[in-house]
Amino acid sequence: MALHPAGRPAPSTGVTPVAAGPSPVTSTPRDAVAARCVLSAALSLRLTLGDTTADLLSAHAVLPDGTIVLAVDAMSRTGGLLVAARGHRGAVRVDVTHLAPVAVRSRVRDRLRILGTARRFDPAALDACDPATVMSLLDLPPVALWAIEPDEILLDRATEPVAVDLGTYRAARPDPIAVDEAAHLAHLTRCHGDLLDRLGALVDSAVSAGATRMVPVALDAEGIVLRAERPDGHADIRLSFLHPVTAGAGLAGALRTLLG
Repeated sequence: MALHPAGRPAPSTGVTPVAAGPSPVTSTPRDAVAARCVLSAALSLRLTLGDTTADLLSAHAVLPDGTIVLAVDAMSRTGGLLVAARGHRGAVRVDVTHLAPVAVRSRVRDRLRILGTARRFDPAALDACDPATVMSLLDLPPVALWAIEPDEILLDRATEPVAVDLGTYRAARPDPIAVDEAAHLAHLTRCHGDLLDRLGALVDSAVSAGATRMVPVALDAEGIVLRAERPDGHADIRLSFLHPVTAGAGLAGALRTLLG
């Protein structure tokens, strides 16, 4: 767990909302799935308690109902602040930056902000967990576990911020392909350059004209996004699958159908 030096003040005080900007719009079920994917795929997150921030690395897991579990040393400053914040609605702020898992320009996709209530993790919650979630909890550092129950969720995208409905968020499940997106994209890039060339040929020539390379930058159950990179910028093009993919094993078939 990596912490800021000795309780360095956060850029903004308290757990007040982010800087003024466009008002959040009403969310859709797809936004709730996106929020769950951001949390599940993230290796790190930023925790804010009052005026103190801590960057937690490989120290969180997500329960099936969307509750965030944090592993924080009870004897640390952050642990003490969690004790003080326990039970206070919206007293804990969690920020996650979602990056494209590819070496390209403009990698930031989404910024997720969650205001929540901290409670001690109840081991009884394990009864409602699937084996994969149990394993993710066992992989956490062997320190005190805290459950952060979301009270407010904001998914900030390039276009406009979205206030995610809590009920929809809790009922959502991460996209079965997006949670392993980095591994899938790395495999495609490393082992299937010919397939990527064929996919690139599906892109409108008016969009791909002048591109120096075509890079896969996003992948989920419903399609793949290629980026046409040019010296002066880029364009992202989404190619949708004929049918949603329900597991990684079906990805190759979906790509073949797309090419066919």
